[in-house]
Amino acid sequence: MPAASTGTAPGIATATTAADGTGATDRPTLALVGHGMVGQRFLEALADRGLTERARVAVFCEEPRAAYDRVQLTSYFTGRTPGDLALGEPEFMERHGIELHLGDPVVAVDREARTVTSRAGRTLRYDTLVLATGSYPFVPPVPGKDAEGCFVYRTIEDLLAIEEYAKNSRSGAVVGGGLLGLEAAGALKGLGLETHVVEFAPRLMPVQVDEGGGAALRRTIEEMGVEVHTGVGTQEITAGDGGSVTGMTLSDGSALATDLVVFSAGIRPRDQLARDCGLAVGERGGITVDASCRTSDPAVYAIGECALAADGKVYGLVAPGYEMAETAAAAIAGAEAAFTGADTSTKLKLLGVDVASFGDAHGTTEGCLDVVYSDSRSGVYKKLVVGSDGALLGGVLVGDADAYGMLRPLTGSVPPVPPEQLVLPAGAGAPAALGPSALPDEAVICSCHNVTKGSIRGAVTEHSCTTVPEVKKCTKAGTGCGSCVKVLTTLVNDELEARGVSVDKGLCGCFALTRAELYEIVRVRRLTTYAQVLDEHGREEARGGDGCEICKPAVASIIASLAPSIGADGYVLDGEQAALQDTNDHFLANIQRNGSYSVVPRIPGGEITPEKLIVIGEVARDFGLYTKITGGQRIDLFGASVDQLPQIWARLVDAGFESGHAYGKALRTVKSCVGQTWCRYGVQDSVRMAIELELRYRGLRSPHKLKSAVSGCARECAEARGKDFGVIATSNGWNLYVGGNGGADPRHADLLAQDLSDAGLVRLIDRFLMFYIRTADRLERTSVWLERIDGGLDHVRDVVVHDSLGICGELERLMADHVAGYRDEWGATLEDPERLRRFVSFVNAPGTPDPSVRFVPERDQVKPDLDILAGPVLPVRTLEGSSAR
Repeated sequence: MPAASTGTAPGIATATTAADGTGATDRPTLALVGHGMVGQRFLEALADRGLTERARVAVFCEEPRAAYDRVQLTSYFTGRTPGDLALGEPEFMERHGIELHLGDPVVAVDREARTVTSRAGRTLRYDTLVLATGSYPFVPPVPGKDAEGCFVYRTIEDLLAIEEYAKNSRSGAVVGGGLLGLEAAGALKGLGLETHVVEFAPRLMPVQVDEGGGAALRRTIEEMGVEVHTGVGTQEITAGDGGSVTGMTLSDGSALATDLVVFSAGIRPRDQLARDCGLAVGERGGITVDASCRTSDPAVYAIGECALAADGKVYGLVAPGYEMAETAAAAIAGAEAAFTGADTSTKLKLLGVDVASFGDAHGTTEGCLDVVYSDSRSGVYKKLVVGSDGALLGGVLVGDADAYGMLRPLTGSVPPVPPEQLVLPAGAGAPAALGPSALPDEAVICSCHNVTKGSIRGAVTEHSCTTVPEVKKCTKAGTGCGSCVKVLTTLVNDELEARGVSVDKGLCGCFALTRAELYEIVRVRRLTTYAQVLDEHGREEARGGDGCEICKPAVASIIASLAPSIGADGYVLDGEQAALQDTNDHFLANIQRNGSYSVVPRIPGGEITPEKLIVIGEVARDFGLYTKITGGQRIDLFGASVDQLPQIWARLVDAGFESGHAYGKALRTVKSCVGQTWCRYGVQDSVRMAIELELRYRGLRSPHKLKSAVSGCARECAEARGKDFGVIATSNGWNLYVGGNGGADPRHADLLAQDLSDAGLVRLIDRFLMFYIRTADRLERTSVWLERIDGGLDHVRDVVVHDSLGICGELERLMADHVAGYRDEWGATLEDPERLRRFVSFVNAPGTPDPSVRFVPERDQVKPDLDILAGPVLPVRTLEGSSAR
């Protein structure tokens, strides 16, 4: 083993090497081993300091592709390509003269000769060596771990292999319930597999969340159909005669039948290269480095997951890795820099569930206290850890992590409002009047790149940045995980406005007006076409043009909302309106991943007769459709080709059905429980009210989709407080709640008014919906609108209950116009031969089905043929004319 080098490493600016056949040049040479996210950030830091101009930089990468966003790895399964995940500008390497050797890792380091040798046999003499070899997945040493069907979840190649193997699998199990394990579980679920998660710890994500957070996370994930096994380990992977996985045996003696296993049980530093060349490593792994990220050899640095930092920790998150990259680049340039530890706060979305932890999340500080809010029904859990002096020490957020961007920077300080206001949902207590302006300048806004509020303000005041993209480019804030972008945008706009700079709040590049302003213009001037709106009120440079994909559907929605009142054609596919619609509106149906469509007939209040159920069953059978009962008490029919849609609608319309508007930004459903008619707890007829409301507001176009529910008593079985407008019966009438939201960002609805009569309830809903449609931004749910609008709930109550603006009569007239002018879009299509002409797969061959829309059987139904979606394997001819696959 070569002896360790001694002395001080020469700086990049001063070191020289002689040309001797080992790749040396007159310029000093820096070799980077590893090209992951941290390696790429290191190269960018070198370039920022001008070091790439003064030194030869060579990069050795084990993977066959350049650095990509490993944090977003799972997004591959939601449609992003490997190219979409690529980091850095495509021309970055060429522009800075950096040599990149893909698929050619370094296999040996000779520190005495200062050379590295790659797997392909390249030998390069270096002046400075930087190790960014990352980590490798830990696979428990259990019998059967090498069976066919066992995978790890670390690289794009791993994902490609899992995707291919899953095509012939029915179930999959993930060993490990941490961050990456739950991402892997989400991937398996997305591939259509019955999915299990096995975690040895007593809860999911044991490092990041506490017992309460783990319980909330588990409940939500299990509701999605993922089976969770905690407190058990994997004893053995069982395989069949052919060597393929058939199941797992767990430590409690139970067994799981599965034919695919993903190991995600943690990571270990990749430090073997350092061990082989005699560098100091930690007792439990990791290349030992000092505060400058320099190893025991002054000419060698280590950064990222392979390094054991000066504080004795190996950091498995990207943000600390980025800090180490910056530190090493500064040290190599001769500047003062130190990495002595990092913020390990985390915010991410796992299986659609927001999860965040920051600071002392587990409350290990002596004398600390917990402030907890838990709503198991909504899957929301929030805990703040507060010191004896009132300082915020840390926290855990599950199910609703919107406050993370504000809470994390406040860590270590006493919040300006009581801590309970920071965890209560907006509808359950006095809202905390707390925004980014309350943060001190030293508060870190972007933990990925360690950017403070002061730096962001400085980008505006000192570097003359006037837009969020400019601030991102100047500071790198918001270019990592993206969790800080909302706070970043607020800070930038506030700073610009404080300096008297006009902030462009226009809808898009075509309009300097907001959506609310455009709504008023269309309503008052009775404009019935997009062209009129653009030519008369668009930006000067946009007039006479075609508009953009932001404003076209937004203006189309406004015109559709006001159609009966302004004399416009309410049918969205006639004339100019057809070209303005969002994708799903083009054929009045939801397009699915294989190009087929789903059909959702309206079932008001969830009430349906046996005869109508039989019709839906017959239609599904005759057209070979996949059927699924939705969460909105309807039945979804999947797999229709575009030319089949009118035929399916005709059968349904003849039976008394109409469009459920599942495709549009409109009212979807009004759920109900059975109410006092059947339930011994019910105090009002919730089904009757739900049907009345759904038939009244059906087809109402709005800035975003609308959902509602009516519960017959306070037991709330219809989940009305998770809806845009929800109704709960009382012994004296009805309570009206508004601004609720389920899904990825849940919010409890706020009580707007109570003990209303039937007529009083309908009147307030009329006003509320039309005021929302009038003032909301594009694609803004009622939950977001209610928190954004000046004055919040109190202002909305003043307007729609107390008529403080004197517009309630007008709002009621607009709704009355909608109710009177409603026509079923399916029925209107079937009545007009010209409208029917658009429903063909091929314009030049009507009646010819799309051959790429094909299905395979599954559980006595059908599913999309994923092999067809992947496309054929095409031969590729090289320049020499040979053929390769």
